Amino acid sequence: MTSEAAVSAISSTRAKGDYYWLRTIAAGGVAACCAKTTIAPLDRVKILLQAQNPHYKDFGVFSILTAVPKKEGYLGLYKGNGAMMIRIFPYGAIQFMAFDNYKKLLSTRLGISGHIHRLMAGSMAGMTAVICTYPLDMIRSRLAFQVTGYHRYTGIINAFHTIYLKEGGVLGFYRGLTPTLIGMAPYAGFSFFTFGTLKSLGLKHFPDLLGQPSSDNPDVLILKTHVNLLCGGIAGAIAQTISYPLDVARRRMQLGTVLPDFEKCSTMRNTLSYVYKTYGIKKGLYRGLSLNYIRCVPSQAIAFTTYEFMKQVLHLN
Repeated sequence: MTSEAAVSAISSTRAKGDYYWLRTIAAGGVAACCAKTTIAPLDRVKILLQAQNPHYKDFGVFSILTAVPKKEGYLGLYKGNGAMMIRIFPYGAIQFMAFDNYKKLLSTRLGISGHIHRLMAGSMAGMTAVICTYPLDMIRSRLAFQVTGYHRYTGIINAFHTIYLKEGGVLGFYRGLTPTLIGMAPYAGFSFFTFGTLKSLGLKHFPDLLGQPSSDNPDVLILKTHVNLLCGGIAGAIAQTISYPLDVARRRMQLGTVLPDFEKCSTMRNTLSYVYKTYGIKKGLYRGLSLNYIRCVPSQAIAFTTYEFMKQVLHLN
């Protein structure tokens, strides 16, 4: 079989005049949307847990999953998902496209290759995608935190307008960006690193057992679907464990004035310190982690598997 690096270079050159970058954007965007839609209810619960929503303060993961439909209807589990879809398509598109480009840049321009270039390229791609789509993530968090009957925002446009007027204009949309970037670096880095490493090792040592020819290019060996799902799930679990406390700090900073104790969450350091001293490690910095394992494993599994599938559909191999 043709090596992954060689095929990538040949494919990239051949497809430059055939809207290769547009097809890459479509593949990444669709993969991200499929992954996030699948776990949208769990994302809503995670935000309610992380930010200690007073209406669900004494609830656990599964009790919230049953309480939300009773209190807000089943669509309450998808609150904020409209804003998420508007954000997640460009986020996934930018992240996957940036990863491929950063990986090539590190290899050809800086001479960095091997497993380390996946870690670096993944971190850089994740941070690039976050910077480009952060305001939409902010809106989605605010909408998802609301409980029916206690709304501060009536919708996406109203949330944009309110935050802009009352929280410092454009800078208000980037509250919590620093912990997000710091958290995204290890999350995206280890996610791409773990998946890419497992994929390359699997195809190298067990090509007949784990691999199959790509439908759009038989000379390229890809992972079988169930193996893709397994590798993506493992990648998500490892990445989430490393970066979770920073995700908690990010959510609390994003919610800002919605929280009664928002004055104590003005910076990443203050937020992490406050959460640790007030709630501890298990019930503070890692509150909702069990839910995150439940959501991140299928999320990353579906994202990577869908992306690999879309690459075949759009002839990107």
